[in-house]
This record gives sequence, structure tokens and C-alpha cells, in this order.
Amino acid sequence: MTSRSVEQFGAALADAGLPSLPSRVFSALLMDDDGRMTSAELTDLLGVSAAAVSGAVKYLGHLQMIRREREPGSRRDVYVVDDDAWHGMMVRRDHLYAPLLRALDSALDDHGPDDPAYHRIRLSAEFLRFVDEEMGKLAAGWAERKRELDEG
Repeated sequence: MTSRSVEQFGAALADAGLPSLPSRVFSALLMDDDGRMTSAELTDLLGVSAAAVSGAVKYLGHLQMIRREREPGSRRDVYVVDDDAWHGMMVRRDHLYAPLLRALDSALDDHGPDDPAYHRIRLSAEFLRFVDEEMGKLAAGWAERKRELDEG
């Protein structure tokens, strides 16, 4: 792993909308040989404080982009990214879309069809339902493609 590649991919994630430090932490874990690093290792590699790393891993954990494990026989936490992290995020999409859809459906209940906001809210909800369905199809397609890659 090179710090250059970590920074480049981290910047690309930040440009795509993920906050800067969580982007760099995810990038570091993704590019690490075994995808596992302690807070101290992340702090050293990224040149940031332990508190900053703590906030970043909490954010990434909430998004289920990484997970925290306890190092066997130790009190140290290790942060882990799965080999197929992107697929994992896609199949856990219910954590993203379900709360948004519940909130939008509730908003629809609060607005009548003649309310000017009703159309916007309804389109937002239908768009997210559509994206959720398509993401499910993409996840299934990726699982098939990954099997092909693993076999080849």
C-alpha cells in the first residue's frame, strides 16, 4: 500500500460526497494487505489524531462500510473492511432506503394530494423505491459476476 494511492482514492471518495477523513480511513483499510488496521496504525499512516480516527471509524461503522473486531487476546480494536465491501454495502441497502421511505411516506400522510409539496414528496419516495429495486438487481448481478471472476 502506498500513501499516494490511499490519498488518491480517499480524495475520489470525498469528491463523491463521503466526508474527507472517513474517505481516507476507508481507502487505507481497502488498500491494506489484509484489510485490518488498528486505530494507532491508521493514526500513523494518515497523520491525524486518535480522536479524528475514532470519529471516522464510527461514521464508517454506522454506514456498515467497515466493522470493528477485538484482536484475540488483546484489548485493542481492529477495524476491518471486507474484500467485497461494495457488495456488502449494496445488500445492506435497507438501512439506507427504509428509514428514508418511512419518513417520506409519513410526509405523504401529512400532505394532501392538492398540497404543492405532495408531488415532490411522492416523486422522491417513488424514486427511492425504484433505486432500491434496481440496487437489488445490481447486487444479484454482481454476485453472479463475482462467482465468474473467482472461477476464472
